[in-house]
Amino acid sequence: MAERDQEFVDYIVKTLVDNPDKVETSRTIDERGVLIELKVDPADMGKIIGKEGKTAKSIRTLLRVVGAKNDARVNLKIVEPEGSERPAPVQEESPAAEAPVEVAPEAPVEESKEASSIDDIKL
Repeated sequence: MAERDQEFVDYIVKTLVDNPDKVETSRTIDERGVLIELKVDPADMGKIIGKEGKTAKSIRTLLRVVGAKNDARVNLKIVEPEGSERPAPVQEESPAAEAPVEVAPEAPVEESKEASSIDDIKL
């Protein structure tokens, strides 16, 4: 029973990826429960994550069900491989560090001859 959750992740992930021989999982237990770390080939990361993370979320949901069946809390951590194609996270800079932006003066607005309030409208 102890490693069924790890076998479950191995089976699902190896079925999804193009390089099943490069799938590695490790299982650790601590006071918060079981943690399964998943490593795959960089080319297969997109298949594991899925559009908007839906595949990874589904795997985690199924893994929680497996854990609940065995009275354990099981979490999945997908380790980002070296050389992955995902861009580095963008760090926001403070507004003072940005270059000043020039704003063109607004052109004068001509007043409309239409009714300016609800009282001016004739029914």
